[in-house]
Amino acid sequence: MAFLLEIIGVGLGNLSLHKLRTFLTSLGIILGVSAVIVVVSMGEGNKRSALRDIEALGATNVILRSSRPTTNKSGSQANSWIFNYGLSRLDQRRIEAAFEGEALVVPLKATGGEVRRGGERLVSQAFGTMPGFQDVANLRLTPRSRYLTQEDILNNSPVAVVGHEVARKFFPLEDPIGSQILIDEVVFTVVGILEPIGFAGGSGAAQLDRDLNKDIHVPITTAYERFGDLLVRRDSGTFSGEEIEVSELYINTRSTQEVLAASQRARRIVELTHPGLKDIDLIVPWELLENAKRSMLVWNIMLVAIAAISLLVGGIGIMNIMLASITERTREIGIRRAMGATRNHIVLQFLVETGSLSAVGGLIGILLGISVSLGLKTLVPWILSLAFFKGTFEGNLSVEPVVTLWSIVVSFLVAAGVGLIFGIYPAIVASRKDPIVALRHD
Repeated sequence: MAFLLEIIGVGLGNLSLHKLRTFLTSLGIILGVSAVIVVVSMGEGNKRSALRDIEALGATNVILRSSRPTTNKSGSQANSWIFNYGLSRLDQRRIEAAFEGEALVVPLKATGGEVRRGGERLVSQAFGTMPGFQDVANLRLTPRSRYLTQEDILNNSPVAVVGHEVARKFFPLEDPIGSQILIDEVVFTVVGILEPIGFAGGSGAAQLDRDLNKDIHVPITTAYERFGDLLVRRDSGTFSGEEIEVSELYINTRSTQEVLAASQRARRIVELTHPGLKDIDLIVPWELLENAKRSMLVWNIMLVAIAAISLLVGGIGIMNIMLASITERTREIGIRRAMGATRNHIVLQFLVETGSLSAVGGLIGILLGISVSLGLKTLVPWILSLAFFKGTFEGNLSVEPVVTLWSIVVSFLVAAGVGLIFGIYPAIVASRKDPIVALRHD
């Protein structure tokens, strides 16, 4: 044991004699380990953000959405018409009957296209819906807010729950609760505010083709009474009319095991009146969630493989320096052999040096990788605020790096392994030197 400690001390002492060379030799390992940690933390953060956005749609939900089919109309006809498509109330009744007692079915009815308060206007989307939509869609409310109630439905109450972006636009310096807004000239009282839903609605918004933070929810009975089925949109002197009875249907199953079967049953029911689902989209968040997990796993593997190249380069650098060091220390090797050191002792000494190089480099790389990962959350917004990058991105681009324990452990073990593997050959070369020849070396 004492002899082993002596060899370790000699090995570390030799490294300390050339501090700059030791640092430069381990630089490849340092950068490789830190690159692995940073890349994995970015990938893990993006994965969790994407999965969170998809889960916001509800992993146990099946969503049927009215989708305007493509049309060949052009010219003046393209500027003005009334287009009828999408889910009907008959489809809704059939779905409700088919899933009675098995799943909760909640409709959304699009209504209104412009929201105003004073001189402020916002192109938004109001939806008539039921109280159960809060639980089905995993909606969260700010303090003092409330969602729609069954009493609002029975009384056709002119109340509204507004998205975060709507509240920020119309009420930047005051409490929106109890205030009034106009949806296509109809007055509604704000009773609730939704908490922000990701970045512009995240992946959920991409699937539903809208920014969920601009949604407004009103009682569905009020929507039918005040607005009817005709939705008119005006833009630059032209208008288009859409007649949609039901915009979306959420089928909330009891567990994720029932989702795929429920989606297949819903498809068969709707295809009776909508062959080929040309004007209806079927969205299954559970499938999106599983696909996203698989995609992120492949992406993480690819990123780690790319970052591991730095570790390989670092290992090659260690081998190169150690081979050069053997030439410099030939006489030292001869003296140690003449004093009784065996070949195994020489191999062990050089392995201690390469192992120490990679281990210390790995520890420094871990600290650097964690620091960079945690700093990116602040650094990226600051960089994008510089004049050179202004206007490059729309919205607020942010990163959410998540440092994982496995990336730290794996990168350190790989770094230590790389150092030892690439140090074996130089160590064997050193041990095979003839003591007589080594002693004569200048």
